[in-house]
Amino acid sequence: MKLKLLFLTPLLSVNFAFAQQLDLVHYVNTLQGTNSKHQLTRGNTYPTTALPFGMHTWTPQTGKNGDGWKYQYFLDHIRGFQQAHQCSSWTRDYAVFSLMPMSELVVDENKREAKFSHANEIAKPNYYKVKFDNQITTEISPSERGAHLRFTYPSGKKSFLVLDGYDRLSGVKIHPKENKITGFVNNGAGFKRGWKSYFVIQFDKPIKAYGTWENKNNTINADSTEAQGLGRGAYIEFKAGVKVQVKTASSYISAEQAQLNCDRELGADKTLEQTKANAAAVWNKSLGKITVEGGSKADMETFYSCFFRASLFSRKFYEVGADGKPYYFSPYDGTVHPGYMYTDTGFWDTFRAQFPLNALIQPEMHGRYMQALLDAYKQCGWLPSWSFPSEGGSMVGNHAISLLADAWAKGIHTFDPKEALAAYLHEAGSKGPWGPANGREGWKEYYQLGYVPYPNYRESTAKTLEYAYDDWCGYQLAKMTGNQYYMDVFARQIYNYKNVYNPATHFMQGKGPDGEWTKNFDPIEWGGPFTEGNSWHYTWSVFQDTQGLINLMGGDRNFTAKLDSVFSEPNKVKVGTYRGMIHEMTEMVAANMGQYAHGNQPIQHMIYLYDYAGQPWKAQSHSRDVMSKLYNASENGYPGDEDQGQTSSWYVLSALGFYSVTPGTGEYVFGSPMFKKITLNLENGKKFVIDAAANDKDHVYIQSASLNGKTYTKNFITHNDLLNGGTLKLEMGDKPNEQRGLGADDRPFSLTK
Repeated sequence: MKLKLLFLTPLLSVNFAFAQQLDLVHYVNTLQGTNSKHQLTRGNTYPTTALPFGMHTWTPQTGKNGDGWKYQYFLDHIRGFQQAHQCSSWTRDYAVFSLMPMSELVVDENKREAKFSHANEIAKPNYYKVKFDNQITTEISPSERGAHLRFTYPSGKKSFLVLDGYDRLSGVKIHPKENKITGFVNNGAGFKRGWKSYFVIQFDKPIKAYGTWENKNNTINADSTEAQGLGRGAYIEFKAGVKVQVKTASSYISAEQAQLNCDRELGADKTLEQTKANAAAVWNKSLGKITVEGGSKADMETFYSCFFRASLFSRKFYEVGADGKPYYFSPYDGTVHPGYMYTDTGFWDTFRAQFPLNALIQPEMHGRYMQALLDAYKQCGWLPSWSFPSEGGSMVGNHAISLLADAWAKGIHTFDPKEALAAYLHEAGSKGPWGPANGREGWKEYYQLGYVPYPNYRESTAKTLEYAYDDWCGYQLAKMTGNQYYMDVFARQIYNYKNVYNPATHFMQGKGPDGEWTKNFDPIEWGGPFTEGNSWHYTWSVFQDTQGLINLMGGDRNFTAKLDSVFSEPNKVKVGTYRGMIHEMTEMVAANMGQYAHGNQPIQHMIYLYDYAGQPWKAQSHSRDVMSKLYNASENGYPGDEDQGQTSSWYVLSALGFYSVTPGTGEYVFGSPMFKKITLNLENGKKFVIDAAANDKDHVYIQSASLNGKTYTKNFITHNDLLNGGTLKLEMGDKPNEQRGLGADDRPFSLTK
């Protein structure tokens, strides 16, 4: 197909011309990672139908209202089709309502569900379709703030549609003469009083009968056109055997804006096929920012399915007003502001790869996001750490500063760095009212002792390590912008990781306020001073100073031997303070790669640390091994939680042949690319090509490299190298070249030289 397209378009010179011709959407399976449950996750995803970073998404619903597991592949009944926003199965959704077609009026969600088979299901980014066993067919294609649906009822059968207002407050109004329903939902957590998500639903067929209902006792009120309260919904009936198209859109600003969103995004589409084609074009352009060649069909499917997932979060939370300018309802202060806002992500997960990938592939959006971070700070008094959609403060660390420092290092200067540093200093020297990562737990002791003591604070060693990295990000941003005051403020904390490294055990360890190490230490024990992991996972969390960590361990040989031990250690677990097996433990055991727990974030960069210690070929081998063994495009496609694009972004970057070990440096550390040829079609109009012609499943080792025709020995490449365009040519072999990349200058950035 690619060759044919090349011959068909010889005169096109626009950068995206080739990419736009490719039908990349067909490689994506939105069911990837959906075969998940509480005990063992394969992604904890749902089949999202949406545009890139769309404000609203749509999904079939197999779980009960309020169940974190919206869609589980092993279930065979659907009870509705939801407007959804959920980041993770472990968090509640918000602004949800659902539509369910049926031939008999049944409102109870447990009784109205219909059986289906995956054989009768299509799940693509631009189009979802399922045919129930009762022969009713549902189709969905997305816009940024809405969707175009079509329900096809069997000939001669009654045609009902039920709108479920989900949990908490909702309101509906049926407009029979206009064939329309309007209303609002107010579900989710952390919103300011009075917040509503307004929706409009327009039908292209006459409404024959109608009524309202409530979903607590499933009481029906026939012929009623309005209802408001807890769990209020509506139902309508069309003539028997109808095929009805439905256009819907929502707004956080007003009912009028919801109608404007619907008209602007879907008004010109007379049929669902038009919306489907428009959405395919948007996705093909977005996915076409990276084109890969010379891999198997399965590899292509895995790559583009992961790239799809990496392109969903954070969501656009802004809308375009009647004047054509962006506005948003702030989830932080409950008022409408001009400008851009993004939400629905947890930086503890996504600072590592998802945001670095966005900085490379979506720099315009990324620049808007950086300013939005400071706007959020002004509106709620804190930099976000886990926004869903307002600040939740979950997990550990203050990683907004990582995003800001990394953006600045990569030439994205859309914000005032002095404002960013002042906001971060506030974050680093106080504790907010929401969650452990809203401000800092243990901040006083961290400054006084140089570490967060355990057991005074849970997850204290993890906090110490991540605070030290974040303080380095603050220092780095100050250094890049010539701000000596903030350099001095943060410089004294950037080596604090050393204070929780026990030279006797050669591990990061919990430490009491008296300086005593935790007793009965076992590096395979989870929890306690660590977050969703153990010391085997966190000992490597010195993103800013790998050379300093190497020195603590006694040099390259000891360091690489310990890296090797991660994979050779038995994959045993001590549950520690979790008191039972959590899914992350189960996933590590199932991966059968020793203590390497790729299903969670803390250790995902560890493979690339061989590049810092004179054995880069092991980074090449292990990265390919993880990509091949732990990822695929199926319902079992992930080794753990996908986590707002992070686990997908790890794969996308690693498949390019490099990874963002230290956001804030502008460096990407080498692994081994998955494809023979990769082209980055950059927003600045340039192309960067990674040419690895001999690459295959056996030839994973870099023998030699050249950048734009010149010999290249470094184990990393810079963001500027990529932005300038050109070609990185990699000669690949089936045996490691143990002489390449061994010079001091070949090692990636570390604070310690």
